Amino acid sequence: MSKLLIIAVGGTAGHMYPAQALAEEMLAKGWRVKLSTDVRGARYSSSFPEAVAREVVKSATTARGGLLAKLMVLPRIAAGSFKAWRSFRADRPTVVVGFGGYPAIPAMAAAWLMRLPRMVHEPNGVLGRVNKVFATRVDMVACSVWPTELPKGAKAEHTGNPVRAAVLAKAASPYIAPGDYPMNLLVFGGSQGASIMANVPKALALLPEALQARLIVSHQARDADHADAVAAYEALEIRADVQPFFNDIPERMANAQLIVARSGASSVADITVIGRPSILIPLAAAIRDEQTANAAGLKAAHGAIVIQERDLTPEALAKHIGGILSAPDLAQSMAEAALEQGRPDATQRLAALVETLGTQP
Repeated sequence: MSKLLIIAVGGTAGHMYPAQALAEEMLAKGWRVKLSTDVRGARYSSSFPEAVAREVVKSATTARGGLLAKLMVLPRIAAGSFKAWRSFRADRPTVVVGFGGYPAIPAMAAAWLMRLPRMVHEPNGVLGRVNKVFATRVDMVACSVWPTELPKGAKAEHTGNPVRAAVLAKAASPYIAPGDYPMNLLVFGGSQGASIMANVPKALALLPEALQARLIVSHQARDADHADAVAAYEALEIRADVQPFFNDIPERMANAQLIVARSGASSVADITVIGRPSILIPLAAAIRDEQTANAAGLKAAHGAIVIQERDLTPEALAKHIGGILSAPDLAQSMAEAALEQGRPDATQRLAALVETLGTQP
C-alpha cells in the first residue's frame, strides 16, 4: 500500500490554501492523502481533490462560546484525539503535517503520542497558538516567513508559503518601472480592516497633478466603503476600478508599478513571488502582531515600505507613494528585492520535507 500523509488543518483560508497545495503535490507523487479536521473545517475543504479522504474529528477552542463551551473544550479535544489515535492504529500514517488551527489538535496529539514522523507549517512570522504548542513536539517547523519567532529547541526550515497556480503563472513577471506613462496602483486590504485603505485616495490628492493624471488605480473596497472610494477618485479625476473583490489579483499585481496592501501571509507571499514594490500596512488588531512579522523580511531587504496604523496619515502615505512612483531606479530595486524574498517553489520544499520525514525508520 502506498504511503499515507495526514494533513491536520483548521477552517480558515490561510490554513487551507497551503494544505491543499501540499495535498495536490503529494497525490501527484503517488501518496495517499487524508484530511483530518472538524465539522467546520470539512465545510471549507470542497476545493481539495476528490482523492483526498476526509476524517472529521471533534475539537474545540477556549476562544469561543460561554462557560459551558469552555468547560467542554478538553473533553472534546480528548474525544477527537482518541478517534484520531484509533484511526492511525488502523491505518498507520507515514507522516502527519499540521497547518494550524484548533481542528488540527487531535491528529497532531495522536501523532505525538504514537511518535509518528510529524511537522507543522506556519504561514505567519509568529506562530499561531496551536503551532506554538506543537513546535517543540514535532520533527520540523516549516516556516513561510523568515525569520519566524520560535520557541527554544524548535527545529525549523524556511520553505515559504505555497501560492495559487494563478500567482505562479505570473511569477517573476518583468517589471515596468514608473515613468512618464500610465502607471498602475493596486490597493487591497484583506478581509479585516480594509477600511483603512480609505487613506489612499486622500493621499493621492496630495500628489502633484501631473502624477495623478498618470495613475490607474485598482482599489479593493468593502461594500460599505465603495461609494466613498468611487466619489473620491472621481473628484480627483483619477481612473479607478473599485470593487469589493478582484478575481484577477495576480494579473493586476503583475501589471502594477506599486502595491498598497495589508501584510497578511498570503499577500506577502504573492507579492514576493511576482516581485513588486509595496507599501504594507500591518493590521494593528492582529493578536500576535503577526502582520508586522510577515512584513519584516521585505522591509529589511528594502523591498517594501512598512507603515504602522498608528503612523498612517494621508501625508505619510503620499510621501511614500510619490517617492516610489517618481523614482524608477528605487522602484526597480524594490521589485528585485521583493523577488529575492519569494519562494515560488514553496510547495515542492514542503513536499521534500514530507518525503524526508517519510524515510525515517
